[in-house]
Amino acid sequence: MKMELQEIESALESLLFAAGDKVSLDKLSEILEIDKKTLRLILQNMMDRFRNENRGIIIREIDNGYQLCTSPVNYEYVKKLFEPRHKQGLSQAAYEVLAIIAYIGPVTRAKIEQIRGVNSDSAIARLLERNLIREAGRLDAPGKPVLYDTTEEFLRCFGFKSKGELPALENNELVLIQESIDSINSEK
Repeated sequence: MKMELQEIESALESLLFAAGDKVSLDKLSEILEIDKKTLRLILQNMMDRFRNENRGIIIREIDNGYQLCTSPVNYEYVKKLFEPRHKQGLSQAAYEVLAIIAYIGPVTRAKIEQIRGVNSDSAIARLLERNLIREAGRLDAPGKPVLYDTTEEFLRCFGFKSKGELPALENNELVLIQESIDSINSEK
């Protein structure tokens, strides 16, 4: 069964809307029975067209998947729809923990606290509550400590397609991170 371009685009809009969250390129390809390269081109064309037509929705690429989202230019209107849901901003400690997890995750609570030099329980709890980090398994070490890593919500909130888009670190920050990674690797 060969589909017309307009029919494919219509199906993609419906699939992405119905899913609500990111849908992988593999899954879209499987459902529509279209090769991934062609599908990626169609999605990119739709993304460009939505942006150029100043539409109220956009398609975002997130970690080799796609999600239908509201356009950032309409943020003030959409915000009013959800105003009763006030969320406090993140503390400096939470941002520090999030940065450590983003750059060297998956990482244990002990390693986060070793890098920061202070207890990080409340910051980790707040980030888990906000769905910015997740439990990503357990380290194969005594006590089987939990490993934390970032989530798709983290990518969405900060506007990244993947962790590979994180900003480069300054040299002294990079040395500290590398020392932490070496230390983690020696624990394994």
